[in-house]
Parts: sequence; structure tokens; C-alpha cells
Amino acid sequence: MIIKRCRVTFFPIALALVMVDCTLPKKVKFKNPVDTSDRPIAYQSKKTYYFEELGVSVSNEFDGARLNDASQSNDSTITLHFEPENTPINKSPYYAFKTWSEFPRQVYFEFEYPKGFRHRYEPKLRKKGEWGIVDSVNITKSSNGRILQLMVNREPQLIAAQEVNGSDDVKEWYLQHIVASNDFVHLGSTGKSKLGRNIPVLDIYRGSPEGKPIVVLLTRQHPPEVTGFFAFQKFVETIVEKSELSTQFLSKYRVLAFPNLNPDGVDLGHWRHNANGVDLNRDWSKYRQPEVENVVSFITETSRKDRGEIILGLDFHSTYEDVFYTNKTREGTTMSHFIEDWFDRLEKDIENYEVNEKDSNSNKPVSKGWFLYGHDAVGITYEIGDRTPKDRINEIGGASSKAMMELLLAKE
Repeated sequence: MIIKRCRVTFFPIALALVMVDCTLPKKVKFKNPVDTSDRPIAYQSKKTYYFEELGVSVSNEFDGARLNDASQSNDSTITLHFEPENTPINKSPYYAFKTWSEFPRQVYFEFEYPKGFRHRYEPKLRKKGEWGIVDSVNITKSSNGRILQLMVNREPQLIAAQEVNGSDDVKEWYLQHIVASNDFVHLGSTGKSKLGRNIPVLDIYRGSPEGKPIVVLLTRQHPPEVTGFFAFQKFVETIVEKSELSTQFLSKYRVLAFPNLNPDGVDLGHWRHNANGVDLNRDWSKYRQPEVENVVSFITETSRKDRGEIILGLDFHSTYEDVFYTNKTREGTTMSHFIEDWFDRLEKDIENYEVNEKDSNSNKPVSKGWFLYGHDAVGITYEIGDRTPKDRINEIGGASSKAMMELLLAKE
């Protein structure tokens, strides 16, 4: 259900007069509509599984976990069963669990997925607060998925498909690295998710926001797509650097950055959907889901109130390889040559880098199509590969942010 946003104005005269202005964001038509009505989801049972014979515990009692069942298969193997929040869904099983043991021992963890699903993400491991990639010699294929060989002891280890970054982790990042000591960053909220979690927004500009063209940055529509979130982080960090470029850019432009569009899905360890069982990046037409409706309402109301034109939208995701999904339509948009110029700069500025672009106008109601059809703005889905190294992500994220700022300033 979409909740109307109402602006109430009180006039203090003898007979109280109240003006109520209820508005909804303008709906955007797409060639192939998608039904984004609520669908049931299956919640995990949060628990710690203890295997007395092995002295080993396995747990999903933390935000971002995904573990649906665990059982002992033999004297050294524990089978872990992972299921999605609902179906149909992308065949990209996500998992995250903790394990520890009463005494040091080697354990084999067999990953088991429902029929028809294949293993996608190679395991990452966090120990003593540091993440690392599990050595491939400790991973073997099985008929169901993978078998992970791991030495466990009393110190809990977290194993996950991608680095776990829950809502609290995201909040800690933007408070420490973006908001702190930057009085030109205005932290706000677009509202709540289905389960009442905050959907934060970083409203970034110098001086008055009045009339400033708006750049929109989105991420975490799909919970496991953490490498895209890393690129988003570096992109935003570069924008708020205390540099001459940043100062000039934010004096002329305004950035609306949304670091966690799907906080329920992120904290529940979902494979793709929100708490209503819906892919948020198919809801940019009728805004049936509260997360998209809240964000769209905030963007459009901000643009209207301060008369700032929406010129560019970047939506950060992850997939099997680095790729930019663009719209074919360029003429008549806010910046008809931006994409070509931006990609030329990336290939020039990043060593041994070749832009992988796939262009097609959005037929389904995704964010990049919403920017094009709803605002004649440039819309790009900015995808980072599952296995792209962190250093490379930071290099690409920083260079692409810097190039964007320089190109937009040159446009003035």
C-alpha cells in the first residue's frame, strides 16, 4: 500500500483554516510492467546449532545472517542448508553464518541449496575483525553446492558469500566517514522500511541548495550486492574530500546519496528481496513498496521544493563482472554526451581499464529507466563484479567520482 504524503498548513485566524496538500510521486510507464504487490516470505529461525559429538556450534543469530538449517552428516561434516526468502528469485544463493568449537578441530561444512539453485559466491571469512577470501584449496565441489574445509576453535569465525555489511555497519560508515566534520553533509531520513528500519539519505551541498542540479546515488536495493556498495562508498568519500574539486562541485551541484535502500533485506540476509518479498529494482513505476515510494517521494519533493533539476542517477549493484548498464536514448536528456565523455575519462584515468558497457532502454521498471522516462535524466546501473578486488573497486570508485565532478563542472 502506498501512503500519501500530506503537507499541512495552519492559518492562525479566528476560524481555524487548515490546508492539506496530499501528493504522490508521478508514476512512470514502462513497456513491460512488473507486478510488485506484496508476496509472502519465509523467515529464518534464529538459533545456534550445537553438535555435541563434535563440540562445534553454528549460528545465524546476527544481522545479515542466512542459514536455514544445519545437521551433522558424519564424524567430521556438518551440512548447512540455505533457502531464499521466497521464489521465484535469481539463482544466486546467499549465505552467512558463524561457527566456533570447544577445542581446535577441522570441520567440513557442506553447503546445500534447494533443487535448481547453483553455488555462486565463493566463501569469505572474517576473523579478529578482518575479512579475507578463503583459500581455494579448502573448497571442493559437491553434488549440492560446495564443501568448505575449516579449522575451528573457541574464537568465532564468520563465513559469508560476501562481506557482511548490515544496517549498523552502514550507519557507522556514513557517520564516521561522511557526516563527521563535514557540515555540508546533511543527514536525513526518507522514512521507514516495511519493518520499521530507517532509510537514510545524505544530502550533500555547500551554501544554499536552491536551484542546484541534483545527482542521485543509490545502492543496496539487492542485499548481497556488497561490491557495488563498496564502489558507492568510495564514490561518496571522494565527493566529500576537502579538495578544491569537491568544494567547487558542491558549490554548484547537490548530491542525494542513499546508502541503504533495502535495510530489511540487508539485515534479514535476503538473497534479493525486501520484507514484502519484492525486488525493489522492479518497483520504479507505481511505487508499491514503502522503500521505493519513500525514496522517490524524497527525490521528487526535494527537486520541486528547491527547484533543482534531476540530471543524473547512478544505481550501484554487483554482478558477475564489472559492467555499466546504460540507456540507449541520449538526445534530449539532461546531458546527452555525458556517458561517452565519462567512459572516455575512465579508460584514460584508470590503468589497464576498459569500460564494459551494455546499452538498452529499460523495458522493466528499474531505476535507470525511471531517471530517463520520469526526468529526462541520465540513468546508469553501475555494476561491480563479485570478485573484483577491494583495491580495484576503490580505484574505480574514486576515479569515476572525480571524473563525474570534473565533467559536470566543465559543463557549466
